[in-house]
Amino acid sequence: MARIAGVNLPKGKRIEYALTYLYGIGLPLSQKILTDTKIDFNTRTEDLTEEQVARLRDFIEKSFKVEGDLRREVMMNIKRLKEIGAYRGTRHSRHLPARGQRTKTNSRTVRGNVRRTMGSGRKPSAQKT
Repeated sequence: MARIAGVNLPKGKRIEYALTYLYGIGLPLSQKILTDTKIDFNTRTEDLTEEQVARLRDFIEKSFKVEGDLRREVMMNIKRLKEIGAYRGTRHSRHLPARGQRTKTNSRTVRGNVRRTMGSGRKPSAQKT
């Protein structure tokens, strides 16, 4: 089983998509990593040799911040914004959109799927008898 940066990669998937299970690695970065380490995109995770896994692990750890380090850095950036009293920091602390989106409607993803108005999310009334 391939284990990179503390994450077990799924066995049956192509390595191109399996690398995206790491926090901080998307599909374009995954493809770049595979071309730099000279590993075929179509290789399944279970078919990787130990040498290939070691090459991937070393390249990712040397070149990119992933998983815990990246999460820590993002949290420190948000904490810094809150401490200096920046507008974005206050938006983060209130769990509201921080990048200028409207909030009268369509801010469900940041707020969590909360419906705070009286009529929204109401169940239909009982049938007529």
